[in-house]
Amino acid sequence: MKEIMERLYSGQDLTEKEMTQVAESMFTGNLSDSQIGAFLGCLKQKGVTAVEMAAFAQVLQKAALQIQNIPHGTMDNCGTGGDYCNSFNISTTTAFVLAGGGIFMAKHGNRSISSRSGSADVLEVLGVQLNSSVDRISYFLNEVGIAFLFAPAMHPSMRYVSKVRKELATPTILNLIGPLTNPIVLENQLMGTFAGHLLRETAETLGRIGRKRAIVVHGAHGMDEANLSGETHYALFDNGVTEHSFGPEEIGLPYYPLEAIVGGDAQKNAQILLSVLNNEPSPYLDTVLLNAGLGFYTKGAVSCINEGIDKARQVIAYGSAMDKLNQLLRQQEVA
Repeated sequence: MKEIMERLYSGQDLTEKEMTQVAESMFTGNLSDSQIGAFLGCLKQKGVTAVEMAAFAQVLQKAALQIQNIPHGTMDNCGTGGDYCNSFNISTTTAFVLAGGGIFMAKHGNRSISSRSGSADVLEVLGVQLNSSVDRISYFLNEVGIAFLFAPAMHPSMRYVSKVRKELATPTILNLIGPLTNPIVLENQLMGTFAGHLLRETAETLGRIGRKRAIVVHGAHGMDEANLSGETHYALFDNGVTEHSFGPEEIGLPYYPLEAIVGGDAQKNAQILLSVLNNEPSPYLDTVLLNAGLGFYTKGAVSCINEGIDKARQVIAYGSAMDKLNQLLRQQEVA
Protein backbone atom coordinates (compact mmCIF):
# COMPACT_ATOMS: atom_id res chain seq x y z
CA MET A 1 0.00 0.00 0.00
CA LYS A 2 2.88 2.34 0.77
CA GLU A 3 4.31 2.04 -2.75
CA ILE A 4 0.89 2.63 -4.30
CA MET A 5 0.34 5.75 -2.20
CA GLU A 6 3.76 7.08 -3.20
CA ARG A 7 2.83 6.63 -6.85
CA LEU A 8 -0.38 8.56 -6.30
CA TYR A 9 1.41 11.31 -4.39
CA SER A 10 3.69 11.76 -7.38
CA GLY A 11 0.75 11.92 -9.79
CA GLN A 12 1.29 8.54 -11.46
CA ASP A 13 -1.59 6.43 -12.76
CA LEU A 14 -2.09 3.02 -11.21
CA THR A 15 -2.09 -0.23 -13.14
CA GLU A 16 -5.07 -2.55 -13.26
CA LYS A 17 -3.29 -4.92 -10.87
CA GLU A 18 -2.52 -2.17 -8.36
CA MET A 19 -6.06 -0.81 -8.45
CA THR A 20 -7.50 -4.29 -8.02
CA GLN A 21 -5.22 -4.91 -5.05
CA VAL A 22 -6.34 -1.73 -3.28
CA ALA A 23 -10.03 -2.33 -4.01
CA GLU A 24 -9.89 -5.92 -2.74
CA SER A 25 -8.23 -4.76 0.46
CA MET A 26 -10.72 -1.92 0.87
CA PHE A 27 -13.86 -4.00 0.37
CA THR A 28 -12.76 -6.81 2.68
CA GLY A 29 -12.06 -4.50 5.61
CA ASN A 30 -8.28 -4.74 5.40
CA LEU A 31 -7.62 -1.00 5.14
CA SER A 32 -7.96 1.49 7.97
CA ASP A 33 -10.24 4.51 7.66
CA SER A 34 -7.20 6.76 7.36
CA GLN A 35 -5.77 4.64 4.54
CA ILE A 36 -9.11 4.67 2.71
CA GLY A 37 -9.46 8.44 3.10
CA ALA A 38 -5.91 9.12 1.95
CA PHE A 39 -6.31 6.84 -1.06
CA LEU A 40 -9.64 8.29 -2.20
CA GLY A 41 -8.42 11.86 -1.72
CA CYS A 42 -5.13 11.35 -3.57
CA LEU A 43 -6.84 9.52 -6.41
CA LYS A 44 -9.30 12.36 -6.81
CA GLN A 45 -6.51 14.93 -6.83
CA LYS A 46 -4.59 12.98 -9.48
CA GLY A 47 -7.67 12.28 -11.61
CA VAL A 48 -8.96 8.81 -12.46
CA THR A 49 -8.37 6.81 -15.63
CA ALA A 50 -10.57 4.27 -17.38
CA VAL A 51 -8.22 1.48 -16.26
CA GLU A 52 -8.54 2.56 -12.64
CA MET A 53 -12.32 2.93 -12.73
CA ALA A 54 -12.81 -0.42 -14.45
CA ALA A 55 -10.61 -2.33 -12.02
CA PHE A 56 -12.29 -0.73 -9.01
CA ALA A 57 -15.80 -1.31 -10.36
CA GLN A 58 -15.15 -4.96 -11.20
CA VAL A 59 -13.96 -5.74 -7.68
CA LEU A 60 -17.07 -4.14 -6.19
CA GLN A 61 -19.33 -5.91 -8.68
CA LYS A 62 -17.80 -9.31 -7.88
CA ALA A 63 -18.31 -8.67 -4.17
CA ALA A 64 -22.01 -7.89 -4.71
CA LEU A 65 -24.88 -10.30 -4.17
CA GLN A 66 -25.16 -12.59 -7.17
CA ILE A 67 -28.41 -12.76 -9.14
CA GLN A 68 -29.10 -15.83 -11.26
CA ASN A 69 -31.40 -16.54 -14.24
CA ILE A 70 -31.22 -13.08 -15.78
CA PRO A 71 -33.04 -12.43 -19.09
CA HIS A 72 -30.74 -11.91 -22.03
CA GLY A 73 -30.28 -8.27 -22.95
CA THR A 74 -31.02 -6.79 -19.50
CA MET A 75 -30.11 -3.10 -19.29
CA ASP A 76 -29.70 -0.33 -16.68
CA ASN A 77 -30.01 3.46 -16.92
CA CYS A 78 -28.69 4.49 -13.50
CA GLY A 79 -26.81 7.78 -13.18
CA THR A 80 -24.15 8.97 -10.76
CA GLY A 81 -26.30 11.64 -9.12
CA GLY A 82 -24.29 14.40 -7.55
CA ASP A 83 -25.35 17.21 -9.90
CA TYR A 84 -27.29 19.15 -7.22
CA CYS A 85 -29.91 20.23 -9.78
CA ASN A 86 -32.82 18.90 -7.69
CA SER A 87 -34.64 17.50 -10.70
CA PHE A 88 -37.44 14.97 -10.49
CA ASN A 89 -36.54 11.28 -10.75
CA ILE A 90 -35.80 11.21 -14.46
CA SER A 91 -33.99 7.90 -14.82
CA THR A 92 -36.47 6.04 -12.59
CA THR A 93 -39.42 7.28 -14.63
CA THR A 94 -37.54 6.53 -17.83
CA ALA A 95 -36.86 2.95 -16.73
CA PHE A 96 -40.59 2.16 -16.83
CA VAL A 97 -40.83 3.58 -20.36
CA LEU A 98 -37.90 1.46 -21.54
CA ALA A 99 -39.44 -1.61 -19.90
CA GLY A 100 -42.74 -0.77 -21.58
CA GLY A 101 -40.86 -0.75 -24.86
CA GLY A 102 -39.67 -4.31 -24.37
CA ILE A 103 -36.28 -3.84 -22.69
CA PHE A 104 -35.56 -5.83 -19.52
CA MET A 105 -34.58 -3.18 -16.97
CA ALA A 106 -32.48 -3.87 -13.86
CA LYS A 107 -32.74 -0.41 -12.27
CA HIS A 108 -29.83 0.02 -9.88
CA GLY A 109 -30.28 2.87 -7.40
CA ASN A 110 -30.15 4.34 -3.93
CA ARG A 111 -31.79 6.80 -1.63
CA SER A 112 -31.25 10.52 -2.05
CA ILE A 113 -27.66 11.74 -2.08
CA SER A 114 -27.71 15.16 -3.72
CA SER A 115 -31.46 15.71 -4.19
CA ARG A 116 -34.55 15.52 -2.02
CA SER A 117 -35.63 12.19 -3.49
CA GLY A 118 -33.52 9.34 -4.84
CA SER A 119 -34.83 6.46 -6.92
CA ALA A 120 -35.38 4.32 -3.82
CA ASP A 121 -37.32 7.10 -2.09
CA VAL A 122 -39.79 7.67 -4.92
CA LEU A 123 -40.29 3.95 -5.60
CA GLU A 124 -40.96 3.34 -1.92
CA VAL A 125 -43.75 5.93 -2.01
CA LEU A 126 -45.23 4.17 -5.04
CA GLY A 127 -45.26 0.88 -3.14
CA VAL A 128 -42.24 -0.82 -4.72
CA GLN A 129 -40.37 -3.05 -2.27
CA LEU A 130 -36.73 -2.05 -1.86
CA ASN A 131 -35.11 -5.01 -0.17
CA SER A 132 -36.15 -7.79 -2.52
CA SER A 133 -34.13 -11.00 -2.37
CA VAL A 134 -31.98 -11.97 -5.33
CA ASP A 135 -34.52 -14.67 -6.24
CA ARG A 136 -37.36 -12.14 -6.27
CA ILE A 137 -35.29 -9.73 -8.37
CA SER A 138 -34.78 -12.51 -10.91
CA TYR A 139 -38.50 -13.30 -10.78
CA PHE A 140 -39.52 -9.67 -11.37
CA LEU A 141 -37.12 -9.32 -14.29
CA ASN A 142 -38.43 -12.45 -15.98
CA GLU A 143 -42.13 -11.99 -15.22
CA VAL A 144 -42.50 -8.20 -15.39
CA GLY A 145 -39.47 -6.99 -17.29
CA ILE A 146 -38.27 -4.56 -14.62
CA ALA A 147 -36.79 -4.87 -11.13
CA PHE A 148 -35.21 -2.46 -8.66
CA LEU A 149 -31.79 -3.28 -7.23
CA PHE A 150 -31.32 -1.32 -3.99
CA ALA A 151 -27.60 -0.53 -3.96
CA PRO A 152 -27.00 -0.79 -0.18
CA ALA A 153 -28.60 -4.24 -0.14
CA MET A 154 -26.71 -5.37 -3.25
CA HIS A 155 -23.30 -4.19 -2.01
CA PRO A 156 -22.75 -5.19 1.64
CA SER A 157 -18.99 -4.62 1.25
CA MET A 158 -19.64 -0.88 0.95
CA ARG A 159 -20.01 -0.83 4.73
CA TYR A 160 -16.23 -0.67 4.97
CA VAL A 161 -16.12 2.74 3.28
CA SER A 162 -19.40 4.37 4.31
CA LYS A 163 -18.01 6.24 7.32
CA VAL A 164 -15.07 7.66 5.37
CA ARG A 165 -17.28 8.74 2.47
CA LYS A 166 -19.50 10.74 4.81
CA GLU A 167 -16.54 12.35 6.51
CA LEU A 168 -14.82 13.27 3.24
CA ALA A 169 -18.02 15.00 2.07
CA THR A 170 -16.79 15.24 -1.51
CA PRO A 171 -17.39 13.08 -4.60
CA THR A 172 -14.73 10.41 -5.16
CA ILE A 173 -14.23 7.48 -7.50
CA LEU A 174 -17.00 5.73 -5.55
CA ASN A 175 -19.49 8.29 -6.86
CA LEU A 176 -18.22 7.91 -10.42
CA ILE A 177 -18.44 4.12 -10.52
CA GLY A 178 -21.76 3.58 -8.72
CA PRO A 179 -23.67 2.94 -11.97
CA LEU A 180 -20.87 0.63 -13.15
CA THR A 181 -21.36 -1.82 -10.30
CA ASN A 182 -24.77 -3.28 -11.14
CA PRO A 183 -24.50 -6.90 -9.92
CA ILE A 184 -25.92 -8.05 -13.25
CA VAL A 185 -23.51 -8.27 -16.16
CA LEU A 186 -25.10 -5.98 -18.74
CA GLU A 187 -24.54 -5.81 -22.48
CA ASN A 188 -26.02 -2.31 -22.80
CA GLN A 189 -26.15 0.65 -20.47
CA LEU A 190 -27.33 4.25 -20.52
CA MET A 191 -25.45 6.11 -17.81
CA GLY A 192 -25.60 9.71 -16.70
CA THR A 193 -22.63 11.42 -15.06
CA PHE A 194 -22.03 14.72 -13.27
CA ALA A 195 -18.37 14.54 -14.38
CA GLY A 196 -18.54 15.94 -17.89
CA HIS A 197 -14.74 16.04 -18.16
CA LEU A 198 -14.73 12.23 -17.84
CA LEU A 199 -17.25 11.40 -20.57
CA ARG A 200 -14.76 9.58 -22.78
CA GLU A 201 -13.02 7.84 -19.88
CA THR A 202 -16.34 6.64 -18.49
CA ALA A 203 -17.43 5.27 -21.86
CA GLU A 204 -14.09 3.50 -22.18
CA THR A 205 -14.63 2.06 -18.71
CA LEU A 206 -18.00 0.63 -19.74
CA GLY A 207 -16.28 -1.12 -22.60
CA ARG A 208 -13.60 -2.49 -20.29
CA ILE A 209 -16.18 -4.04 -17.97
CA GLY A 210 -17.95 -5.84 -20.80
CA ARG A 211 -20.62 -3.57 -22.25
CA LYS A 212 -21.16 -4.15 -25.97
CA ARG A 213 -22.83 -0.80 -26.55
CA ALA A 214 -23.31 2.02 -24.05
CA ILE A 215 -23.91 5.75 -23.81
CA VAL A 216 -22.68 8.12 -21.11
CA VAL A 217 -24.62 11.39 -20.88
CA HIS A 218 -23.76 14.77 -19.38
CA GLY A 219 -26.61 17.23 -19.70
CA ALA A 220 -26.78 21.01 -19.79
CA HIS A 221 -25.93 22.76 -16.52
CA GLY A 222 -23.92 19.77 -15.37
CA MET A 223 -26.83 17.37 -14.98
CA ASP A 224 -26.28 13.64 -14.94
CA GLU A 225 -29.30 13.33 -17.25
CA ALA A 226 -30.12 14.63 -20.70
CA ASN A 227 -32.34 17.70 -20.45
CA LEU A 228 -33.86 20.35 -22.68
CA SER A 229 -32.30 23.47 -21.15
CA GLY A 230 -29.30 23.51 -23.48
CA GLU A 231 -26.74 21.25 -25.08
CA THR A 232 -26.44 17.61 -24.04
CA HIS A 233 -23.09 15.88 -24.50
CA TYR A 234 -22.69 12.14 -24.72
CA ALA A 235 -20.05 9.53 -25.44
CA LEU A 236 -21.08 6.39 -27.31
CA PHE A 237 -19.16 3.17 -26.81
CA ASP A 238 -19.62 0.86 -29.76
CA ASN A 239 -16.38 -0.75 -30.92
CA GLY A 240 -14.59 2.36 -29.73
CA VAL A 241 -15.69 5.71 -28.30
CA THR A 242 -17.15 8.65 -30.19
CA GLU A 243 -18.36 11.91 -28.66
CA HIS A 244 -21.48 13.82 -29.72
CA SER A 245 -23.76 16.65 -28.65
CA PHE A 246 -27.19 18.00 -29.51
CA GLY A 247 -29.63 20.71 -28.52
CA PRO A 248 -33.42 20.56 -28.14
CA GLU A 249 -34.02 21.85 -31.66
CA GLU A 250 -32.09 18.95 -33.19
CA ILE A 251 -34.27 16.29 -31.61
CA GLY A 252 -37.61 17.99 -32.14
CA LEU A 253 -38.43 18.86 -28.55
CA PRO A 254 -39.05 22.28 -26.94
CA TYR A 255 -36.52 24.22 -24.91
CA TYR A 256 -37.29 24.42 -21.18
CA PRO A 257 -35.33 26.22 -18.47
CA LEU A 258 -33.84 23.91 -15.89
CA GLU A 259 -36.31 25.22 -13.31
CA ALA A 260 -39.14 23.58 -15.28
CA ILE A 261 -38.02 20.08 -14.25
CA VAL A 262 -37.20 20.72 -10.61
CA GLY A 263 -38.78 18.09 -8.39
CA GLY A 264 -39.55 17.95 -4.69
CA ASP A 265 -39.73 15.35 -1.97
CA ALA A 266 -40.53 11.72 -2.63
CA GLN A 267 -44.29 12.33 -2.56
CA LYS A 268 -44.04 15.16 -5.09
CA ASN A 269 -41.75 13.19 -7.37
CA ALA A 270 -44.05 10.18 -7.25
CA GLN A 271 -46.87 12.42 -8.49
CA ILE A 272 -44.63 13.67 -11.31
CA LEU A 273 -43.68 10.10 -12.27
CA LEU A 274 -47.33 9.08 -12.44
CA SER A 275 -48.22 12.16 -14.48
CA VAL A 276 -45.58 11.24 -17.05
CA LEU A 277 -46.68 7.60 -17.26
CA ASN A 278 -50.24 8.90 -17.67
CA ASN A 279 -49.05 10.91 -20.68
CA GLU A 280 -49.89 14.33 -19.22
CA PRO A 281 -48.14 17.03 -21.30
CA SER A 282 -45.40 18.82 -19.37
CA PRO A 283 -41.67 19.54 -19.36
CA TYR A 284 -41.36 16.40 -17.25
CA LEU A 285 -42.92 14.28 -19.99
CA ASP A 286 -40.71 15.75 -22.71
CA THR A 287 -37.60 15.22 -20.60
CA VAL A 288 -38.48 11.56 -20.10
CA LEU A 289 -39.19 11.20 -23.83
CA LEU A 290 -35.66 12.45 -24.49
CA ASN A 291 -34.00 10.13 -21.99
CA ALA A 292 -36.07 7.13 -23.07
CA GLY A 293 -35.17 7.94 -26.66
CA LEU A 294 -31.52 7.79 -25.69
CA GLY A 295 -32.19 4.49 -23.92
CA PHE A 296 -33.78 2.88 -26.97
CA TYR A 297 -30.89 4.19 -29.07
CA THR A 298 -28.37 2.79 -26.59
CA LYS A 299 -30.03 -0.62 -26.84
CA GLY A 300 -29.94 -0.49 -30.63
CA ALA A 301 -33.73 -0.76 -30.81
CA VAL A 302 -33.81 2.31 -33.07
CA SER A 303 -31.37 3.83 -35.54
CA CYS A 304 -31.23 7.33 -34.03
CA ILE A 305 -32.28 9.33 -30.98
CA ASN A 306 -35.22 10.93 -32.81
CA GLU A 307 -36.67 7.50 -33.59
CA GLY A 308 -36.16 6.58 -29.96
CA ILE A 309 -38.17 9.61 -28.86
CA ASP A 310 -41.00 8.60 -31.21
CA LYS A 311 -40.93 5.08 -29.79
CA ALA A 312 -41.03 6.41 -26.23
CA ARG A 313 -43.99 8.63 -27.11
CA GLN A 314 -45.90 5.60 -28.41
CA VAL A 315 -45.02 3.45 -25.38
CA ILE A 316 -46.39 6.06 -22.99
CA ALA A 317 -49.45 6.87 -25.11
CA TYR A 318 -50.41 3.19 -25.31
CA GLY A 319 -50.16 2.85 -21.53
CA SER A 320 -47.38 0.29 -21.72
CA ALA A 321 -45.09 2.18 -19.31
CA MET A 322 -47.82 2.52 -16.68
CA ASP A 323 -48.64 -1.15 -17.15
CA LYS A 324 -45.09 -2.05 -16.11
CA LEU A 325 -45.42 -0.19 -12.83
CA ASN A 326 -48.79 -1.79 -12.12
CA GLN A 327 -47.52 -5.26 -13.05
CA LEU A 328 -44.55 -4.86 -10.71
CA LEU A 329 -46.81 -3.86 -7.84
CA ARG A 330 -49.14 -6.80 -8.50
CA GLN A 331 -46.33 -9.35 -8.78
CA GLN A 332 -44.90 -8.23 -5.46
CA GLU A 333 -48.06 -9.58 -3.85
CA VAL A 334 -47.74 -13.05 -5.35
CA ALA A 335 -43.99 -13.56 -5.55
